[in-house]
Amino acid sequence: MTDDGTETTRDPAGRTVVTLDLAGVTAKADLMDRCARSLGLPEWFGHDWDALADSLADPSSWAVRPDGAAERGLLLVVENWRGYAEARPEEWQVAEEVFAEATDRGPGLFVTLGHGGAGLGDSS
Repeated sequence: MTDDGTETTRDPAGRTVVTLDLAGVTAKADLMDRCARSLGLPEWFGHDWDALADSLADPSSWAVRPDGAAERGLLLVVENWRGYAEARPEEWQVAEEVFAEATDRGPGLFVTLGHGGAGLGDSS
């Protein structure tokens, strides 16, 4: 269980699975807040693209999580991303690049897109 009371799960490889739910996120500031909260990033997290990339690629920034994600690895599943991608396509492109770069740089970090959720034009 994390500091904020949310449950954590593990994948078959033993990595901590964290869901980054972007439902309702329509701006970069919202995305950064959601990342900080979901990942339990430290207070010094700078809420910009470089800080997000650095925090994702540095397992010591995950050390605030009590479940040992830094030692076992982290699987970040990004859910409900479609609304943000449609509202801010340029920002979403940068976010995807940050996730990909952090996955390449960071030992034990894997980022995957989960269910996209409803887009801006969807009524469901």
